[in-house]
Amino acid sequence: MTAPVFVVEELPDGPAEFVLDGPEGRHAVSVKRLRAGEEVVLTDGTGRWARGEVVAAEGKDRLVVRLTQVAEEPAEAPRITVVQALPKGDRGELAVETMTETGVDAIVPWSASRCITQWKGDRGLKALAKWRATAREAGKQSRRVRFPEVADAATTKQVAALLARADFAAVLHEDRDYGSEPLATAQLPADGQIVLVVGPEGGVSPEELALFEEAGAKAYRLGRSVLRTSTAGTAAAALILGRTGRWS
Repeated sequence: MTAPVFVVEELPDGPAEFVLDGPEGRHAVSVKRLRAGEEVVLTDGTGRWARGEVVAAEGKDRLVVRLTQVAEEPAEAPRITVVQALPKGDRGELAVETMTETGVDAIVPWSASRCITQWKGDRGLKALAKWRATAREAGKQSRRVRFPEVADAATTKQVAALLARADFAAVLHEDRDYGSEPLATAQLPADGQIVLVVGPEGGVSPEELALFEEAGAKAYRLGRSVLRTSTAGTAAAALILGRTGRWS
């Protein structure tokens, strides 16, 4: 069993005694019930992390940890970004959770024209906060020390600009009539940025496809079955991670 991960704002530069308190400390002491001698990992979620041993649990929310190793995990390459059209209900959090567990580096919420859900005003800010909280919790659960970045919701034009800067850009599309090719045989870069676009339940519109194609993104398909928008990004990312050697 690997050591549990807890998130902190900042880590010292080297071995030291550290007090984990607040919500993370409460979770460690009152939920995980960690005790002296057990191992933990602390991280800021951006790649900096420390391995430590519990010295003592104090009260209900203070864990004293002796840090034995402080390190920086480099960003992996190629970087994988998934542009995720807004799904209905809580399936957006499901998509973020599974993509985080799989190893995606960045997630961009996209307000596609055929999205039933639209993020507006306070409702949109709350939904974005949920996605970010989900990425943080899933990052901890999957023992990551570099959590995926969840960007602000993007318009179609902003997505096109992101695709134009990518080293490889793909729009997941199940319809062979649009000339989609198998993602399993696409020529992938060894470095740089890969961007995958996942459309809404109603699909990517012809106008969006044309704009994305103009930006350099081609249409690609996965298998014979049609995946839901909340699972397509995870499946595509897993395929890319295996083919690029990041899972080797």
